[in-house]
Amino acid sequence: MQKIYDAWTTQEGLESWFLRSAGATKKDGSKRPADEHYEPGDMFYWMWYGYPDSVYEEREVLELNGKDYFRFMFTDECDVEVKLSQINDEHVMVELSQHNIPIEEDPKKNLYVGCGEGWLFYMTNLKSILEGGIDLRNKDESLKGVFNA
Repeated sequence: MQKIYDAWTTQEGLESWFLRSAGATKKDGSKRPADEHYEPGDMFYWMWYGYPDSVYEEREVLELNGKDYFRFMFTDECDVEVKLSQINDEHVMVELSQHNIPIEEDPKKNLYVGCGEGWLFYMTNLKSILEGGIDLRNKDESLKGVFNA
């Protein structure tokens, strides 16, 4: 459980399965160390492999509890909640919910679909990294329009 929680709430953890860069700034304006857990009020700056530096998220960490809960702002002011539950000695359930998704008729701009596809891939990559160490992300910016970026 702690390993999964760390993967969601530290720069080092997020960069191991999700992001190219996951730095954060503390409330006092100083940089949070990469191995230190985010805290409420931190501002994160996230960038992905397969995308140029002009594609990023700069949002706020809203809540976390040190063991099984993390909540943060995401694209278009969506609110994302991650809950961990110990199922048995071997399994941890990761439940992700994204709230306040704006309604959009244009399928190319539809966050419900786009974020759903993205979270599905990255949750699969988290499982792959934790269970076998295989990173499925596309890290080649010259490969455009692929699912794993």
